Amino acid sequence: MRQTWLIFSQATTVALAAYFVVATMKPEWLHHAPTVLATLPAAVGAPPRAAVQFSFAAAAQAASPAVVAVLANKPAPTQREIEADPWLRFHFGKRLPQQQQRPQTGLGSGVIVSPEGYVLTNNHVVSGATEIRVQLADGRDTEAKLVGTDPETDLAVLRITLPAPLPVIHPGKAGELQVGDVVLAIGNPFNVGQTVTSGIVSALGRTQLGLSTFENFIQTDAAINPGNSGGALVDVQGRLVGINTAIYSRTGGGSLGIGFAIPVDSAYQVLEALVKDGKVSRGWLGVITGDVNSDVVDTLKLSVDHGVLVKEVFKASPAAKAGLEAGDVVTDVGGHPVRSPRELVNVVAALKPESRTVIAVQRGKESLRLPLQVGLRQPQPAEDAVPE
Repeated sequence: MRQTWLIFSQATTVALAAYFVVATMKPEWLHHAPTVLATLPAAVGAPPRAAVQFSFAAAAQAASPAVVAVLANKPAPTQREIEADPWLRFHFGKRLPQQQQRPQTGLGSGVIVSPEGYVLTNNHVVSGATEIRVQLADGRDTEAKLVGTDPETDLAVLRITLPAPLPVIHPGKAGELQVGDVVLAIGNPFNVGQTVTSGIVSALGRTQLGLSTFENFIQTDAAINPGNSGGALVDVQGRLVGINTAIYSRTGGGSLGIGFAIPVDSAYQVLEALVKDGKVSRGWLGVITGDVNSDVVDTLKLSVDHGVLVKEVFKASPAAKAGLEAGDVVTDVGGHPVRSPRELVNVVAALKPESRTVIAVQRGKESLRLPLQVGLRQPQPAEDAVPE
């Protein structure tokens, strides 16, 4: 530091000395021509300043009336239930909350999706509730009836009865979303009241988060906090594109800019099933699977380098009846190519139980097409969701 100061001092001294010599011997060198300031003409067709300011007020105003606060009264959970809850493990990690003896009020959000008063929300918001109330954005408060739940997607459907007309959100198409699209998250974070935050679609098709069995999340950096669960993720037209479900947090606190929403297409499929049947019925194959990698290809002498490896076939399962064997590689189900165990689970689950289809299999160098009658899948918790 001392050496640097000495160098700076010497340089300053030399500069001042040079300036003194020039000022004395050649003063004309220091006289600059006056600067002429020119005013540049405005670009042709440039919009006025106010025109380039962005506002999403129209989208918020279109969607907000249909987003509600959900209050669910629940008995105090046991410590065992706390430790077994995948949502608490995801948000809190090893810092799980301790058992409380007093009843709890779960806070969340929901979205009115039909004039009949059906409300989409998250299963973890209302699970185990003895009473559920819904508060509308216009101030109305009413008790809600639980129509049905689907723990494997963490969705639930409520129904409220109020004088018509009810505000109803318009569905968008999650399949049209692109990374970088602007989205708004609307909900009731921390029970402070309805709140709108903005961000972009950060990623699509997020899986393997351990939140639910069937995962295909939209990731967004729009602020999502506790209490936003079950609320709306909307596009810039105010159309519903997702149901806000979870955030990534190291402490279980607020948003770190990594939030997840269930795509609206998936949510409406569950909605339709719960309203119609009170449950969601999914297809089942009956195998334990693994990934196909170069070692598997070499060991089994496969002529394909993609698909899903069958590790085990359950006895008397649809897979066993179709003739599937351990070591087979499933490449296609009913015309849908599959490249990962998760994709196989999703494709088979979308099939109706008892329906018939064809499954494409690679057995060594031999390609087979096996007729399959789809079975009925039994619900599984998220941590046990890999077997198909």
